[in-house]
Amino acid sequence: MAEKKAPTNGEDENSISNPKYELDDLPGVGEVTLKKLKTSGIISIRLLAMYPLSRLMEDAGIGEKTAKKLIKAAQDIEQMGFKSADVIWEKRKVMRRISTGGQNLDDLLGGGLETGAVTEVFGEYRTGKTQLAHQLCVNVQRSYEDGGLEGCALYIDTEGTFRPERIIQMASAKDIDYKQALQNIVVGRAYNSDHQILLIKEASKIIEEKNIKLVIVDSLIGHFRSEYIGRGTLATRQQILNTHIHDLLRISEMYDEMAVFFTNQVSSKPDVFYGNPITATGGNIVAHGATIRIYLRKGKGEQRVAKIIDAPNLPESDAIFSITEDGIID
Repeated sequence: MAEKKAPTNGEDENSISNPKYELDDLPGVGEVTLKKLKTSGIISIRLLAMYPLSRLMEDAGIGEKTAKKLIKAAQDIEQMGFKSADVIWEKRKVMRRISTGGQNLDDLLGGGLETGAVTEVFGEYRTGKTQLAHQLCVNVQRSYEDGGLEGCALYIDTEGTFRPERIIQMASAKDIDYKQALQNIVVGRAYNSDHQILLIKEASKIIEEKNIKLVIVDSLIGHFRSEYIGRGTLATRQQILNTHIHDLLRISEMYDEMAVFFTNQVSSKPDVFYGNPITATGGNIVAHGATIRIYLRKGKGEQRVAKIIDAPNLPESDAIFSITEDGIID
């Protein structure tokens, strides 16, 4: 095998991954190790470079010494060191976004759903969380000029609420062939929290193959709330949930144009006498894991109100949009 040198400073350091390098180019990666990595869902040097040491040892069945060597070699190739802020700024200036379908909501989000980030939407039932998820599945397929990414969507359905009928309505409203729109959405029905976690771990195996540019989990917390009951299980639940969210974060950062979106449920604080007692479930683990957090509530009739709760570069503000048969509109 011809020797490949590590990329120099003259090469494009903004690229998410270096396609010239494969896993078997790393020192010490033979057929057995390569099979272990790919079976664990680690199919690229970029993902290997981001993988936690303990998780790599557990998931791939690799010893600590070998695991450290592999991660270090992958990080060297990916140049995962320090970068000046102007390099990061140049990359963000050309960052793609997915339109939500409503100009008000797009403006609230700074132009649409951000790629390279994990966006959380939470609210009570019938506030439009799943409807927004369906709309994004359609819009991600549109051209760049029309606010899409010319890609496909991966939809993890944990509550049995995915409806092809809504995709057909929304796609037809955008003059998109609904048969093609349905083919461009890969749906995984998660029946418990372990299954949900497994589907996300295996997502990397089909993301490049299917040109996936949007990953949706609807909803993130449902199975965890029903399976981990009582204070005695809270610590375990939060630990597993934390790992799950970081798997989503890694997916959002692995690819040049990848948006991750999940819906979340709410609960009421009984000790709140003034103000809004509604709060997102999952506690600080979910709050810190999401890059952007949006709270949805009902308005008049078909109207919904979206409010930015937390975002690194967006102010706390709100926008009004409507949910119609054709989808999300102003």
